[in-house]
Amino acid sequence: MKRPVTVLAAAVLAAVILAAPTARAEGEILKVRIMSSDLAAKIAQGAVHACREKGYQASAVVLDRAGNMIAAQRDTLASRHTLEIAERKAGLVVMSGADSGDIRKNRGDIRSDLNHMRGVIVMEGGVQIRVAGSLVGAVGVSGAPGGDIDADCARGGIDTVRDILDFAD
Repeated sequence: MKRPVTVLAAAVLAAVILAAPTARAEGEILKVRIMSSDLAAKIAQGAVHACREKGYQASAVVLDRAGNMIAAQRDTLASRHTLEIAERKAGLVVMSGADSGDIRKNRGDIRSDLNHMRGVIVMEGGVQIRVAGSLVGAVGVSGAPGGDIDADCARGGIDTVRDILDFAD
């Protein structure tokens, strides 16, 4: 008769031991949303197409939330330098969590300092890519005659996949 009590006590003890680390780990392990390279390519292509429709040859670069390039698209006649500029615009977005135009407008006091950092440039044309409020990456566009147009093209690229971003869980 003592054996069932011992088995029950062991089962309860095992359940407590197994449950305790799981409860603690939930606060230590974070869920991260990651954009696929296919989705990033659609955004880049959509951004280049949006600029082309406005009559401009541009490049678009998509970075993931860690700043790694996952897609790049250069229109046929866009300068090769537009790729680097687009990447650096997106880099500022990933670093700051804000659109590059907002940083340019609101943080002129540190603009020259930021422009000396590798991988970022304070120019309009970098836009956040968010899913359910979480930053999953950024798209930077360069090549139009003005950062405001680059930013519009970047938003146009995001709009091509808006239904996917809005309904992702």
